[in-house]
Amino acid sequence: MAPRTYAGETADERRQRRRAALMDAALDLVADGGWDRATVRAVCTRARLNDRYFYESFADRDALLLATWDATAADALNALQKTIGDTSPDERVRAVVESVLDFFTADRRRGALMFEPHPALRARRHDMLRMVSAIVADQATEILGERAAAAKDRELGALTLVSGTMEVFAGWLRGEVDVSRDHLADFLVAIVNTTGDLSGALARERR
Repeated sequence: MAPRTYAGETADERRQRRRAALMDAALDLVADGGWDRATVRAVCTRARLNDRYFYESFADRDALLLATWDATAADALNALQKTIGDTSPDERVRAVVESVLDFFTADRRRGALMFEPHPALRARRHDMLRMVSAIVADQATEILGERAAAAKDRELGALTLVSGTMEVFAGWLRGEVDVSRDHLADFLVAIVNTTGDLSGALARERR
């Protein structure tokens, strides 16, 4: 039997639409003033939904926060992986940097959420840092070939590069780093390319 519909939507489709509206409202409120503003009442008011629909999808505010963060992180990783898959090694560094900047500047709410200092997000950010660092380390092998540093140095270099870049990028999104988008893009590309000589720099230090 086909599922019953109301106004052309099944019950599950309506639940998914309400869930998406609540997550979108959470993004708005975090961008407007941080997670403290995203009370259940405020989220429901912004989404134009009754409170009971909140608990249809989320056990509490933290569950909403984590779900919204996870969805945004998944979109960011998908954009990153697509850029990697669509570009040749010689153009990949610039393309990835531009892709990341485009993703966050296209919707400023994304950065506000991804760098929201709520304690519940610490483990999520740690996992994201490790995941992106592993991707960067793998890309170093593909792009640099025999010039890539040894595995442990490559992993350490990627972790240093990604963690530092995340801090700079978060500061830029908050307006604390006063440079233009193009300047930031050029700087990040230069930093990544400079790190490409990691094996040579280490060899010189170890002489």
